[in-house]
Amino acid sequence: MVDSALKAKVLLAQKNEITERLIYSKLSSLAKDKQQAQILDKISGEELKHYEFFKTLTNLDVKPNRLKISFFVFIAKVFGLTFGLKLLEKGEDLAQDDYEQLQSISSEVEQIIQDEKTHENQLIDLIDEDRLKYVSSIVLGLNDAMVELTGALVGFSLALQNTRLVGIVGLITGIAASLSMAASEYLSTRHEKTDKSPLKASIYTGLTYIGTVVILILPYLLLENIYLCLSLVIVFVLLIISVFTYYISVAKELDFRKRFLEMAGISVGVAAINFVIGLVIRHTFGIEV
Repeated sequence: MVDSALKAKVLLAQKNEITERLIYSKLSSLAKDKQQAQILDKISGEELKHYEFFKTLTNLDVKPNRLKISFFVFIAKVFGLTFGLKLLEKGEDLAQDDYEQLQSISSEVEQIIQDEKTHENQLIDLIDEDRLKYVSSIVLGLNDAMVELTGALVGFSLALQNTRLVGIVGLITGIAASLSMAASEYLSTRHEKTDKSPLKASIYTGLTYIGTVVILILPYLLLENIYLCLSLVIVFVLLIISVFTYYISVAKELDFRKRFLEMAGISVGVAAINFVIGLVIRHTFGIEV
């Protein structure tokens, strides 16, 4: 017999297992790659076995969390299978002390916990997702766009003092730089010993660069206060770095704080240097627009 306190924890575990069973099943049906679908089907089957075991302890049927299912399916569609699955594994509903308490119920619980902690992650690591294969190309486009364009926009802002003019010059500079970066990535990848497509690598780099450019120049095209635009550029840079770094840290299991501080430090540092350069140029040449 299971006492009422432990039964509540078992019911929570049971609900979690049937929810994840359906998440993996839905993701399996969405997977384009046959091997990915097989991996997800296998995990889904294991989650069902876990659910059935907990059901023998509670003698109850438990409804899945439909909101959680919809959320993770949406995340996987937008950000990719690997990110969605690893985010799912990070967000386990049962805390470590709950796991330890459940182990007292049956020796089989320990095996279930082991499955949750290791086996599923090993299967997820087998997924060779296209967007993660080209993550270095995305990083290249993102880093270069933020470092180069942020610095340029800060310099332009202080030198020109006209939001519309800064926005147009920034857009022209950004488009030219994105084409240059895409071409460089194509040539670089072509001469590397890798299974990456040079064309795909260049497209990822170019699109990431131009997307970042559009976000950063938008305030200059919509607003008239040059210093407000300048502040928004820094805010947007930090937000982009936060979102992208979180994505990479989850998908590739890296240290979020270290990568964020590194990227933010470089971008803000270059912006500060260009701020000074812009002031010097403006006062030296007496530019007034």
